[in-house]
Amino acid sequence: MQLKRLNELIANVQGRPFYSGYGLEKVYPLQSLGDLSSLPLLTKEQLLGDAAGRPARVFDLPRTHYNRLHQTSGTQGFPMTVLDTPADWGWWLNCWDYVLDAADAKRSDVAMMAFSFGPFIGFWTANDALVRRGTTVVPGGGMTSQQRIQAIFDHRCTILCCTPTYALHLGAVADKHDIDLTKTAIRRIIVAGEPGGSTPSVRNRLEMLWGAKVIDHTGASEVGAWGFGNSAGTGIHVIEDEFIAELLRFDIDHPEGIGVEDGEQAELVLTSLGRLGGPVIRYRTGDIVRGYRNHDQECGFLFLDGGVLGRVDDMMVIRGVNVFPSSIESMVREIAPLAEFRMIVSRVDEMDQLAIELEADQVHASKLSNLIRDRLAMRATVEAVTAGSLPRFEAKAKRLVDRRKL
Repeated sequence: MQLKRLNELIANVQGRPFYSGYGLEKVYPLQSLGDLSSLPLLTKEQLLGDAAGRPARVFDLPRTHYNRLHQTSGTQGFPMTVLDTPADWGWWLNCWDYVLDAADAKRSDVAMMAFSFGPFIGFWTANDALVRRGTTVVPGGGMTSQQRIQAIFDHRCTILCCTPTYALHLGAVADKHDIDLTKTAIRRIIVAGEPGGSTPSVRNRLEMLWGAKVIDHTGASEVGAWGFGNSAGTGIHVIEDEFIAELLRFDIDHPEGIGVEDGEQAELVLTSLGRLGGPVIRYRTGDIVRGYRNHDQECGFLFLDGGVLGRVDDMMVIRGVNVFPSSIESMVREIAPLAEFRMIVSRVDEMDQLAIELEADQVHASKLSNLIRDRLAMRATVEAVTAGSLPRFEAKAKRLVDRRKL
């Protein structure tokens, strides 16, 4: 099925501007999925438009073909504009059905969409997929956190959709006003936008805080909604009905990537099979994962143990140790579950240094410093800062401040 749809995709894009000179005509029709590796890899830099506001280059049909316009989160630079045709939008919703099935979402449910409803594509597709399913949807855009909590009580919401960070933030707001979130009707929390839903310390804290089950989801504006969490909450399944996944390791000896064995750390490379208005072929997602094709999960799709472990461009090498921000957050949640924090990377005498600001007292700061030392065998400065002094985030949290270039 994947091979059939891949050939249909290649036939569709062969004559279009973006993929001209890509070499598709040399391999079409592909005789096996293994032939896919003969095509070049695609990076985000190749997709970016000439300036902010310009659509990604892969959306190369006449503008009248598209009726949806959104943006990426802009985490790694200026936001990238993405476009979707009506058929593409329907494909997004089909992908989201896998996530909603994992969350056991029904017509009888009431979902709180706790995001801004701005141009970031975020939960827009989740909103429409829930509406299509017949679920009652409460749009939480324009509300304060306290108003959203009140709406959850008022409308007896059973599903909450937001980032892991924001679900924790709602917990901090509730705690400040002596509100017990386990008294809400929320039974499922669908999280996306950042690692956390498959990180044990974050997931466990959220489930205790809300008395609900956490369902992880992964996607990217330029790729689609490509993954859903397993029932145990320990990882992500790639939706292989709609995506072809490759697990590749890139190094000096293998700049074009080399396949890895089950359980080896690798970068996830995806080909989307259904977004014909802007398809990506062999796209380097930048997500670091540990994948298993042979596993005992209830779903046969490729399983990513621990979900997305980190980002290639976020990895820091501190005194010879590879460190991902998600690893630091996992330890923060063990020490101070609801505390906000910030990581600051600087360079001193050609060596990277890590400092952490933590909204907690010095006792908790010292505990975190010791935990980082014990777990990662490295030293990090942890400073206790005043509660409320660090930024809050509703969408993707931007807790890493990189001062090395300065």
